[in-house]
Amino acid sequence: MAIRDVLMRQDLALTPSEEKIVRLLLTDYPTSGLGTASALARRAGVSDPTVVRLVVKLGYEGFPDFQAKLLAEVEARLHSPLLMMEAKRPSGAEDSAILAYLGSVGAAIEKSAGITPLQSYDRAARLLMEARGDVVMLGGRFSRHVAGMLAGYMLQFRPGVRDIGTLSAQAFDTLADLGRRDVLVVFDYRRYQFDVIEYTRQAAARDVRIVLFTDQWLSPIADLAEVTIVSPLEVASPYDTLAPAIAQMEALVAHILSTLGDDARERIERLEEVRHANAVTLDSENPQEKRRTPGPKSARARQDQKA
Repeated sequence: MAIRDVLMRQDLALTPSEEKIVRLLLTDYPTSGLGTASALARRAGVSDPTVVRLVVKLGYEGFPDFQAKLLAEVEARLHSPLLMMEAKRPSGAEDSAILAYLGSVGAAIEKSAGITPLQSYDRAARLLMEARGDVVMLGGRFSRHVAGMLAGYMLQFRPGVRDIGTLSAQAFDTLADLGRRDVLVVFDYRRYQFDVIEYTRQAAARDVRIVLFTDQWLSPIADLAEVTIVSPLEVASPYDTLAPAIAQMEALVAHILSTLGDDARERIERLEEVRHANAVTLDSENPQEKRRTPGPKSARARQDQKA
């Protein structure tokens, strides 16, 4: 169990002094726990023995044990593919490495089903569908592609959906139009991006409601999010997987579909009419005729014409 989860246990009976320490640890997590016990006590306004008693109450052998586990958690959050290259170097034949990887992805997706309460999906669905303003999607270097997929789905259900894409100076300008009527959906996984965190922080300051997709170590954005959906990342590869994140995103879409009202269904029907009229997909009427582009005739076609 992550230390943050231990600190948030509802069955903890805390004294007022211990509650001050827990509040400080959660407010400035994990930085506040990385110094000495005396420094933590001084910042919380309590005595050194109070800090030691608290960590023992939490189930640790002492402050050094608590801090060692916190450091291990921080290191896990910041692992790069380069650092994990040796630790996860595949062994054996290529086909066994492929099967091992696919098996680990399947296990991660299965694990994702038990990490986030179903109520979180329901709350996220209601936020997205009931927002009176815009629904804005944001992600990091790789996860922005998952954000774009969710935007593509959501556009079929409701208007006012925007995908920020790659963050730039111009993208930050969109903050000027956001407010309490809007919802920001953020995908942020370890090694969390400064620009994604900063955009979200400024959006939250404007009372924008936040839905976060992140990993078990929790992006710093978790402190700002109204709903957080957690995904396991580690598989048999130096690179983390986004397969569970995509599955969770599509599970949210499936839940939304199961609750759609007539207005949303009519919107989907109108979109299908537009796509049919413009022969967007192969199931449209006579797509070959509508999409055929004039061009040079093949040699066989020229021979047939001469014949």
